[in-house]
Amino acid sequence: MRRIAVATLILVPLAVWLLTQPSRIPADGLIDHAGDAAAGERIFWAGGCASCHATPVNGRRAKGPDKLVLGGGMTLESPYGTFHVPNISPHADGLGGWSRLDFVNAMLRGVAPDGRHYYPSFPYASYAKMRIEDVIDLKAFIDTLPAVAGTVPDHELGMPWNMRRGIGLWKRLYLDADQVVEVAGPDAERGRYLVEGPGHCGECHTPRDFLGGMIESRWLSGAPNPEGKGRVPDITPGASGIGEWSAADIEYYLESGFTPEFDTVGGPMVAVQENMAELTKQDRAAIAAYLKALKAAD
Repeated sequence: MRRIAVATLILVPLAVWLLTQPSRIPADGLIDHAGDAAAGERIFWAGGCASCHATPVNGRRAKGPDKLVLGGGMTLESPYGTFHVPNISPHADGLGGWSRLDFVNAMLRGVAPDGRHYYPSFPYASYAKMRIEDVIDLKAFIDTLPAVAGTVPDHELGMPWNMRRGIGLWKRLYLDADQVVEVAGPDAERGRYLVEGPGHCGECHTPRDFLGGMIESRWLSGAPNPEGKGRVPDITPGASGIGEWSAADIEYYLESGFTPEFDTVGGPMVAVQENMAELTKQDRAAIAAYLKALKAAD
């Protein structure tokens, strides 16, 4: 009996340690792609990087050219605690000195250069669905932006959420590079990639379970507002969502911020819409085609 107890005391912690081990893409898994900054700018806007990482100006979200000053500093309140958004500019306090492999592992695996897990407040659960060449292009674009000095405070999380190693178990449950929804047609497929991957729309529009993982069976059906007020709407083509919107309505909304009822975009969606307006008409049309191709939420 004593031997069983001793073995348990040894084997259980060892098993947990192994199961929570960060999983990285090895150096030989990186494709031979130098990076295209012009192509990376498209991914930058699709991914909404400025919405969180641009340094606030006078306590407000950055506008115009200030969106390209990625010194971080925003705070994200959540049921798990307060997350402080980091500097991702090409300064040594941000991504300066990061290799392409470091950046790819952060985006696709949620692993920092020093081997720590990132918290999924950084939406790598969606970015994991991106193509490696797009991630490398994104880094090439960020490397052209202003270098900004400065760091942010550590996250303020209570037990057990402050035990970063445990994120390894969370990743085993929720980190998946596969597409969420199968759609037919080149436009809808292009839109699927933008919505499910860099656009990470599901991170706000999909409800979560008690561990904070997206409930994919209720994909884009609406969820509580992560900022604590109200609800993020259903954007599936059902009666409770955008069923009465045409694909052209969706495309125009993403470009202009005007709904078919001539209301205007509001709340956190303002920053998202401004990012989408930077995309091409073809990209916005593809996003609309994907949303219209979804199954309506119950």
